[in-house]
Amino acid sequence: MPDAAPGLVVTGLDDPRWLDFAGSHGEATVFHHPAWSRVLVDAYGYRPSVLFQLDRDGAVAAGMPLLEVQRFSPRRRFTSLPFTDYCPPLATSEDALAELTAALLRWQRGSKVHQLVVHGRLSSTAGIQILPRAVRHLLPLGCTRQDFLQRIKGTQVDRAIKKAQREGVTARISQSEADTDTFYQLHLQTRRRQGVPVQPKRFLRLLWKHVIDQGLGFVVLAHKDNRPVAGAIYLAWNQHLIYKFGASDARFWELRPNNLVMWAAIDWACEHGYRELDFGRTDVDNHGLREFKRRWGAVEVPLDYSYLTSAPVRPLPGLSRQVLARIIQSSPTVVCRLTGELLYGRVPGLAS
Repeated sequence: MPDAAPGLVVTGLDDPRWLDFAGSHGEATVFHHPAWSRVLVDAYGYRPSVLFQLDRDGAVAAGMPLLEVQRFSPRRRFTSLPFTDYCPPLATSEDALAELTAALLRWQRGSKVHQLVVHGRLSSTAGIQILPRAVRHLLPLGCTRQDFLQRIKGTQVDRAIKKAQREGVTARISQSEADTDTFYQLHLQTRRRQGVPVQPKRFLRLLWKHVIDQGLGFVVLAHKDNRPVAGAIYLAWNQHLIYKFGASDARFWELRPNNLVMWAAIDWACEHGYRELDFGRTDVDNHGLREFKRRWGAVEVPLDYSYLTSAPVRPLPGLSRQVLARIIQSSPTVVCRLTGELLYGRVPGLAS
């Protein structure tokens, strides 16, 4: 746990004040919930904490979860949160956010922390580097399924959903561990095709244990003739639904199973009164994925990260990732799994 600093309360994940505050804040998502931090802690051995400011009445005014991602080194590094697309600090006002930002700067300098990365925007002030990293796509909901179907009537998305249904593709929502394992097999195929290391299998099992089995998410699987052809994992809390992982069998793309998977999740969200679907992070140069998300009516917004560091922020390691992608794509599936086991949680850049 990081050292305390003037103006900051440093506490553990189980502090009820944090969960009460996050649960009452309209912008909080499951990434602010202690359950998500527990997945990362158990999977990768990070050291967790929660930092927050109190107002004059002793109530939480601003704060965020935090994980120490590099401990056994003189260059200590913290992230809020690693392997998390978007986890901005929560605050009751701009003034409260500014006070939290100032307290974080004092803590970072006084504790000789090499780097603190926040996956969201702190207040813009001296000592904070705010840099664009990607884009997000947000789909407003808060409507009935009939209203949403009317919204997309006649669009490419509407035609794709109907084609999948005509072709006999079915989609169902599940919270079972067995279906999480089924998704993992599709996920492994997809990651190898993309040239990206796959998360260790224990990560998805911990995700099921701490999140899905606790009612904070679900799996959607699409089948054709009893064969799983596409799937996704969604995280759900506080009226925010997050599309976290998607996977599919490329041989069945013409049947449009991914569209049916997305529609099943949106239908669920409308039924349960959710007000927003976050499609997650997309790299700016991934034009195909950006277009897929826009077709649903999602609004594209910048994804900025905040850096408190004593050194210049390095650019994203594009070349090294390209080399790794070629190796994974041209190798057996086991290489995708082994690189994930070796790299996730061990290479600081992957967590940022």
